[in-house]
Amino acid sequence: MAHFAKIENGIVTQVIVVSNDVIGHGDHAECEAKGQAFIAGMGLAGEWKQTSYNSNFRAKYAGIGDRYDAELDEFVTPVFEENA
Repeated sequence: MAHFAKIENGIVTQVIVVSNDVIGHGDHAECEAKGQAFIAGMGLAGEWKQTSYNSNFRAKYAGIGDRYDAELDEFVTPVFEENA
């Protein structure tokens, strides 16, 4: 199964699963493009990036509230500072 994260204003707002039957078994770029086309075809608008459940690419598995760093092309856990 492939996982895709919806990115809104640099923040992950949703993660969905797309069947391997849809994306095939090619390299990451090829599979991501097929998954994005499938998601768009379902009428789900927005920016979607593939995320790796096993953290094989993009640094980590994307969870709701994580940030997407476009410059690094990675998902990162946000750092929260406590008020002093």
